[in-house]
Amino acid sequence: MSDRTIRVGFVGAGNNTRRRHIPGLRALPGVELVAVANRTKESGERVARECGIARVHADWRDLVRADDVDAICIGTWPYMHCEITLAALAQGKHVLCEARMAMDAAEGRRMLEAARRAPHLVAQLVPAPHTLEVDATLQALLAEGYAGEVLAVELQAPQGGFVEPEAPLHWRQDAALSGLNILNMGIWYEAMMRWLGPARRVMAMTKVAVPRRRDAGGAWHEVRVPDHVDILATLGGGAVAHLRFSAVTALAPPSEVWIFGTDGTLRLEADARRLRGGRRGNGELREIEIPAERRIGWRVEEEFVNAIRGRETVSRTTFDDGVRYMEFTEAVARSAALGQAVEVAEL
Repeated sequence: MSDRTIRVGFVGAGNNTRRRHIPGLRALPGVELVAVANRTKESGERVARECGIARVHADWRDLVRADDVDAICIGTWPYMHCEITLAALAQGKHVLCEARMAMDAAEGRRMLEAARRAPHLVAQLVPAPHTLEVDATLQALLAEGYAGEVLAVELQAPQGGFVEPEAPLHWRQDAALSGLNILNMGIWYEAMMRWLGPARRVMAMTKVAVPRRRDAGGAWHEVRVPDHVDILATLGGGAVAHLRFSAVTALAPPSEVWIFGTDGTLRLEADARRLRGGRRGNGELREIEIPAERRIGWRVEEEFVNAIRGRETVSRTTFDDGVRYMEFTEAVARSAALGQAVEVAEL
């Protein structure tokens, strides 16, 4: 498919799909946006009008089966990711699936197994944008021994303000739609794996601030997805990590990561897309310049299309790494439920 037009269909057209994937794919030469299926046909028709997509399907299965669609972009909530991915791969379609790979690790593994059975098809997960510009530099510094042996990691990622007890249930708080995923934990862990590798063992404590909320229709639901989680983890290299993800730490400082080693310290300020560091003998941290060629940034749609054309291999993000962050997500949930440390399953 190096020269032929790549025809893309969209199943689910949430904010990220409309803001990033549709314009990103449209801007690439040799790509045609042919169809969309959203939660309702009416909402699909609105997206089609706004985004210039020719055809609307009332049933996403018809879109996946369509002969004039080569690739499927999945922009639904996590509860549908596995089913759509399996159907698309079975129909010979390439897949770009939104982050939060699946509801749980078992679904993630089913998706990975299906992708492995179809190695001629591209299967890619959407990465989070928050560290893309600094990842290459941070990985290089750690590989070159800037920090020496990494001993400890502190990661704090606040995501919200004061608790709003009367606010309606958000889909991320609804376990029936989001599964075991907690806040922005999975996407941060995905980034951390790039720098330091996966965790081996976790101990987690969680907090649900408002146990029951009404949905948009007024029905009450038990909230089982935590608003706050603290995690102690042992990483593969032996370092100990303290990770905090929270929607209730109002007025907290922006998200940041500290990496402490035998010879150096690194600090990532995610919102500022900035790295600072200091080594033995320095009195303070200093900003680390990130060369322009290493500030790779967002190129998800380009990477997807290039992979289909055989011009590059998917790196951000593979289904393998998606399963790894889903195994971590599941281990955190098990640990919190059991009140004890648990092992993180290996891929």
